Amino acid sequence: MKNACLRALLLVGAVFAFASSASAATPRVLAIHFDHDLEVNPVTQGYVNHQLDEAQKGGYDAAVILLDTPGGLSSSMRSIYQKELALKIPVIVYVSPNGARAASAGVWIAEAADVLAMAPETNIGSSTPIDSAGGDIKGALGRKIRNDAVASLKALLVHHGRNPAFARQAVIKATNLTADDAQKQHVIDRIAPTLPALLKQLDGYKTVPKGYVLHLAGADVKEVHPGFFTRLLNTLIDPNIISLLFLAGLAGIGYEIFHPGVVLPGALGAVSLVTALFGFSVLPVSWAGLMLVLLGVALLVIDLHVVSHGALTVAGLICLAVGSFMLFHNAPAPYHTSKPLVIGIAVGLGALWAFAVGKAWQVRGRPVSVGPQTIAGALGEVRRDGLVFVNGELWQAKTPDGERLTPGERVRVESLEGLVLTVKPV
Repeated sequence: MKNACLRALLLVGAVFAFASSASAATPRVLAIHFDHDLEVNPVTQGYVNHQLDEAQKGGYDAAVILLDTPGGLSSSMRSIYQKELALKIPVIVYVSPNGARAASAGVWIAEAADVLAMAPETNIGSSTPIDSAGGDIKGALGRKIRNDAVASLKALLVHHGRNPAFARQAVIKATNLTADDAQKQHVIDRIAPTLPALLKQLDGYKTVPKGYVLHLAGADVKEVHPGFFTRLLNTLIDPNIISLLFLAGLAGIGYEIFHPGVVLPGALGAVSLVTALFGFSVLPVSWAGLMLVLLGVALLVIDLHVVSHGALTVAGLICLAVGSFMLFHNAPAPYHTSKPLVIGIAVGLGALWAFAVGKAWQVRGRPVSVGPQTIAGALGEVRRDGLVFVNGELWQAKTPDGERLTPGERVRVESLEGLVLTVKPV
């Protein structure tokens, strides 16, 4: 009986040991979504790099970036692919879902991966550097920038055992390849319809150059998406929103300065201004453009207090428009301010300022309609101690011939001398 119990306990222990070892042997993969509505910028750079660090610290067997991007800032692109190269676990870039693309800066992020795969109906390429207006960079500077881009992309391709000829095609000729063409030209490593299918394909695959041997079939996949805060910041670095927030911040704080105690405009203005300054810290800002915007606002405010017949308003609007155009001209084309928006704001502000300045001129030109000097001719009533109640106020009063005023008597104001009324009984 004892032997039977012992054998049963040993069997149960063996089952638990096998189950625990099987659970421990299940590979773990962190899948990082880089969705189609995200561009490569400092916000998304922070999100991706943080998740790559978490994958390494969390003991995951691999990190997968599910990439779909039109590109973005080269500085952020460089930070992401340098993080991929430095990571101590395998990094897989999977261009997905169907319809996704790895364009412009996304090509470098893709080619820096230990394994590069694509969904069947995706594309990769179109990596020609462009100027701030979205056109080709001409002359010696253009050749210098393109040659640098070719060299950096070629280094990634060669380092990972892929076709280096694609670097010149993508950068110089803006070549874009479908998934099938990319695999035929050995630009990518695999094509797979889904992430689980890809992980199954890669079972036993040895990466180049780090030599990782992948065993990811049936892996436990944890998916992470950009959070609300990441998406909010990604939205706030839109140059058009930054420009509007900056102007709103100046307007709110200016209103609070000229009308102290209202509080709400100043508080909202401060929040808007701080948010705009965050955007300025993320995107490359032209300081000349920023100074022109500030000068334009100052000229508009001055014109409310100085008679310039609209000259300062026109100058201020021109400064605002030119400054807004220049504000982000050092950034790539997707991060430029919208010309229709800037023109619309300038026209709207011009109409508002014309109305405000016109009203100010009308007020300045009117005769005085209030004040003590307008009290002549008003009717009043005598109160005690020689006081007269006129227009809701009590005044010292006297008659022209010095007669005594009787309380309750109705009088008419003849004139005002200092703070004493000369009145005549009605």
